[in-house]
Amino acid sequence: MRSAAFCDALLDLEPFLEGSSGEIISPQSGPLTITSGPSGGSDGIRLSLVIPTYCEATNINPLLEQLIELLEPRLRGAYELIVVDDDSPDRTWEVAAALRYPQVRVVRRQGERGLASAVVRGWQVARGDILAVMDADLQHPPEANWGLYQEMMRGADLAGATRNVGGGGVSDWSIQRRVVSRAAQLLGLLLLPEVFGRVSDPMSGFFMVRRSAIAGVSLSPIGYKILMEVVARGRVRWIGEVPYEFRERVEGETKLTYRICLEYLLHLLRLRWSLSSASSTIRYGIVGVFTLIVDTAILYCLSDPGQLGWSLSLAKLIGAQPVLVLAFWIHEHWTFARTARPADQVLQRALAFTAVSWLGLGATLMILLPLVHWASLNPYWANAIAILVVSKMTHWLNRHITWAEVSAPPDLQLTELGPLDSERAKRLRQARGSEFPPPGGEGL
Repeated sequence: MRSAAFCDALLDLEPFLEGSSGEIISPQSGPLTITSGPSGGSDGIRLSLVIPTYCEATNINPLLEQLIELLEPRLRGAYELIVVDDDSPDRTWEVAAALRYPQVRVVRRQGERGLASAVVRGWQVARGDILAVMDADLQHPPEANWGLYQEMMRGADLAGATRNVGGGGVSDWSIQRRVVSRAAQLLGLLLLPEVFGRVSDPMSGFFMVRRSAIAGVSLSPIGYKILMEVVARGRVRWIGEVPYEFRERVEGETKLTYRICLEYLLHLLRLRWSLSSASSTIRYGIVGVFTLIVDTAILYCLSDPGQLGWSLSLAKLIGAQPVLVLAFWIHEHWTFARTARPADQVLQRALAFTAVSWLGLGATLMILLPLVHWASLNPYWANAIAILVVSKMTHWLNRHITWAEVSAPPDLQLTELGPLDSERAKRLRQARGSEFPPPGGEGL
């Protein structure tokens, strides 16, 4: 039976229900990257809650009703519920669209599967500054969303619902399931301590994250565990946590299979490899060796008497240009891909990189020419030595100027978040000067 609060919420929305079309949105394709702002404008939306589904036709209606009953009196239309369905045989996507709630948007995916990627596809069409996710099977209590939202309003970059603190729990799980869950978390802690050590329930699929924390970040999740992907790759400073009790499924079938366990392991290994090799110094060195080989090959073609026979100085100046373009592209998309930086300032970074590179090129020539003309060293060996000597300087400049990390989002981003903006802005200004504890006392 629908509660009085839900009925009141529907009465408030009655003018908007007329002519609601139940339109089904096509998902984006391509990289799993979130933009810094919604492409179609926010329309006053603050919270975008994504609900990934597969064969949840019996659960989706009561879940959406409970969420509207919870959020409508508090946010008054400043939220949206995005159902992302993987073309369910029970036509969950059609059931959700037929409900005709104005806050509900439905994305039907065909040809792409996986809960974690479905979440990101939902975030890609979201309009809110706060992005959220929860399961559709009613095992995540809808009422916990308000606690998560309050943590976000207090200044958290990410707020996670957790079963592993006081007030949380796992209901009537069997001993076997508890052992499997703890073993999986222990494995994650061993492989990814810098991720699993930051949250008490890293395998939760119930959380909210600020758009600015993952904007421009290339996400690459496998399987179901999206939270550890966000914490590992995102720019997450403050983490808040809200306890909840994981409920038993009432309708439908569990999706926990051996395949899910394998995908979890593969996801852990991928993140471990990515984070281990994510050091900009290591990656910069790898790119440096590669571009050195390319640069030497071009220098040979331009300066060797048996080839074009240009002067060494001219060959170096001209031949370095395509190498610089190649190096910038690799650094932007790989070396510094995880660095917190504005996604819309690629041109500024390109100009800064060009200035640093020309400074390095001048220093390289000052080393290269004396080694060749005065020390009679082979020009290609001399070129390699000069580049290696200068690379430490260019790496330092690029790391601290071209791809300088942004420590906190500007206060301007907070102006649309509500009455607690000034408090968060004050905290962020303090953060720029010193380290401080996250909201609620949760350790990072």
